[in-house]
Amino acid sequence: MTNAGQVFDEQAGGYEAQRRRLIPPYDAFYGIAVEALGLGARPLRRVLDLGAGTGLLARMVGAEYPEAELTLLDGAPAMLAEARTVLGGRARYVEANLADPLPDGAWDAVVSALAIHHLDDHRKEELFSRIHAALAPGCMFVNADQVAGPTGLFDDAYGAWHARRAAELGATEQEWAASQARMRQDRAATVERQLGWLRGAGFADADCLVKDHSFAVLAARRAG
Repeated sequence: MTNAGQVFDEQAGGYEAQRRRLIPPYDAFYGIAVEALGLGARPLRRVLDLGAGTGLLARMVGAEYPEAELTLLDGAPAMLAEARTVLGGRARYVEANLADPLPDGAWDAVVSALAIHHLDDHRKEELFSRIHAALAPGCMFVNADQVAGPTGLFDDAYGAWHARRAAELGATEQEWAASQARMRQDRAATVERQLGWLRGAGFADADCLVKDHSFAVLAARRAG
């Protein structure tokens, strides 16, 4: 298990209950990620969720696409155990890290939320290439993630905004401290760099659909 996986494993039990307090643009962040899957070229039969955690995004995808077969991949077994308590046999569970080979495609969609920013830049770029190769033609990769500001000025502003908004939304000091421990694993990259990596990986279409300070939804389509 990676260092990031161990941190998330230790906090699995209370992780999901804190999401609305620690992700200020929660509804748009997850809602637009699911909506973006409609840009794909064919019905969703097989969906891979990378860094799936407790299955929050996978459940939203499953509710929108009830016929889809869900596969949740995560390096923290306690997170997957939490997901299994809700999804049960509705999904398949793969304990693996994002640097490991992806489960066999071709996937009708690959999604991820708040996971890929833990990789360094080289591994992000390499992962985007592997995702492109694993997708069926015309299908979507959607990444709802934390991103870096284009300069230190904006990074500092994003951090201050996040702390202020989380407190306003009711996050306790303990919850914020735990989130800061998780953030020490972050290796966030700017939207501009990530769009460049997606296009370099071969994606025909790539854009940022929404960005609120350090939270962004990136979507990319493999050519049909």
